Amino acid sequence: MKNLGLLPKILVAIVLGVGIGSISPIWVVKGLATFSGLFGNFLGFAIPLIIIGFIAPGIGELGKGAGRLLGVTTGVAYLSTILAGTLAYWVSVSIFPHILEVGGLVNQYANPEEALVKPFFTVDMPPIVGVMTALLLAFTLGLGATVIKGNALQNVMVDLRDIVEKLIASVIIPLLPLHILSVFSNLTYGGQVTMILSVFVKVFVMIIVLHLFYLFVQYMIAGQMGRKNPFTLIKNMLPAYFTAIGTQSSAATIPVTLNQTKKNGVSEKIADFVVPLCATIHLSGSTITLVSCSMAVMMLNDMTTSFSMMFPFILMLGVTMIAAPGVPGGAVMAALGLMETMLGFTTTLTSLMIALYIAQDSFGTACNVTGDGAIAVITDRLSEEKAA
Repeated sequence: MKNLGLLPKILVAIVLGVGIGSISPIWVVKGLATFSGLFGNFLGFAIPLIIIGFIAPGIGELGKGAGRLLGVTTGVAYLSTILAGTLAYWVSVSIFPHILEVGGLVNQYANPEEALVKPFFTVDMPPIVGVMTALLLAFTLGLGATVIKGNALQNVMVDLRDIVEKLIASVIIPLLPLHILSVFSNLTYGGQVTMILSVFVKVFVMIIVLHLFYLFVQYMIAGQMGRKNPFTLIKNMLPAYFTAIGTQSSAATIPVTLNQTKKNGVSEKIADFVVPLCATIHLSGSTITLVSCSMAVMMLNDMTTSFSMMFPFILMLGVTMIAAPGVPGGAVMAALGLMETMLGFTTTLTSLMIALYIAQDSFGTACNVTGDGAIAVITDRLSEEKAA
């Protein structure tokens, strides 16, 4: 198991969870539910730390960039991320009611949470601050670090980010498969797993199609603006796409993305600046996944999915995932707080979101990094126009 990647571990955990929930006595499921409850509470404690640890140093580093070029790149990347999330919302609204059983869990159970086995005991682990307080604090510290003289505050925030990344990589990610196993054993024991697994397959297919469609749109725009053949641009970026599928990390794919972006005729100065920056701020593929999965989970539980509620969530996603770590599942970890506060997700629903997200994380990362090449072409063209 140590040699397996995170995705195979998650898939194995789901299969084992379904098997255990099908044949085990209630005390086994109850024991797993106890672990799941403790892990979920610890995750709730860690969420504000993740938000502060990622966003504050990320904003601080962005603010010390190259002025106008930074503004252009950040603006284009953020707009791309928001458009991706908005597209995912409208596609979900249009398609999910026809392929998913809307309110399916609520129709079977008056309260789906009540159908789950309760743990032997729980331990309260309150976070040091609320999610919105953590966001405001992160913005304040990050923006403050860009305007004061000296690097002491920024160095502290970077150290905090390193600690949080270690926490995720060394504690949360290794225990995540056992948490998913516990959740699925409980869902199976409660009779809810068949519907949820069918949702997994349908949502997975739709997300991959959306990723490919959005990449096509990005490169059509980039080709038009950069006066280049969009199909040639896409062909040149395929090595970056497939590398990202294997690494599941935007950061680890940077060398390949950079090389292929330069092959697309982007100036070396622009490519060297835009590609590493977009690896942390441009997450169109991850946003498509998070919005689509959120919509599926909410519809399954007959929760409100109005655009007036989801659009602020999409806007915040574009900011919250800044500098998400280069570990698999980093984006969904950074977004958990928003799901709880803005969408009303419970611990069980966030666990489903984690499983749904990680099941296609490599494809979301591939969409992110391949889209970075389009952002570089657009930024290169905009920079030429401003220079002229």
